[in-house]
Amino acid sequence: MPAASGAGADHETGPCYAYAIGRGTPELADAVAGVSGLDGAGVRTVCADGLGALVCAVAPDAFDTAGLRAQLEDLERLTTIARSHHEVVATASAATTVLPLRLGTVYRDASRVAQMLREHGTALRESLDRLAGHAEWGVKVYAEPGAGAPTPPAAADTTDTPGRAYLQRRRAAREAQRAADRTAREVVARVRAGAAEWAVDRVAHRPQHGELASTNGENLVNDAYLVAAEHVEAFQAAVRHAAAGAAGVRVELTGPWAPYSFATPPGAEPAGEGSGHER
Repeated sequence: MPAASGAGADHETGPCYAYAIGRGTPELADAVAGVSGLDGAGVRTVCADGLGALVCAVAPDAFDTAGLRAQLEDLERLTTIARSHHEVVATASAATTVLPLRLGTVYRDASRVAQMLREHGTALRESLDRLAGHAEWGVKVYAEPGAGAPTPPAAADTTDTPGRAYLQRRRAAREAQRAADRTAREVVARVRAGAAEWAVDRVAHRPQHGELASTNGENLVNDAYLVAAEHVEAFQAAVRHAAAGAAGVRVELTGPWAPYSFATPPGAEPAGEGSGHER
């Protein structure tokens, strides 16, 4: 039987929503003591082979194929799940190194969680060793609205025809946009080069557009960096220096976060799409 802190019979036999994996130490258990997970269920640890998974009990039909589909179609419910997931992971990562799991990761019961920890123990420990003392930092580069707008033209020559004036405006707009694009590319190159000096890894995520965008401007770069704690100040300074004085381009630096972008432990997520399937 797997060791599970605060686990009763229903916890041993019922499905488990899994948040993250860490070392099976008192620090991991203490980090989530009294913490509530999804729908108010208490978060506990399931330990095996020196590792611990943070889980909570969920209803048997909540994350099967039909249950997951219903929850994904309910934006309010999906937001609740995501918020719970992030809060548990953030609480644990503030106390110790953890590997965040994908949203909607569910195992059939605690014994299946323990089985996963044993089967993939070597790879999981290697990942934890790599991430220890590091955090994820986000770097986004935006082109400000109107960055490619041409400067107001000088007083028009009274001999210009309307057609010639129109062509001049078009030419000025194209030149301004090319200049803005060139500036943005240069800033992106400088930011990435500066960040790379102090980060140990980078993941380039898809730029955010539409409803996913949290601010004005076109998101050109949406990168995540893994940075050692002792290099955070130098990393921040390098990113800010690289973007200083660039007209029409804005750099947003966020963190520290749990290392979501750098934690994909083999076998730690359910099969198929990677979420919402019981193992």
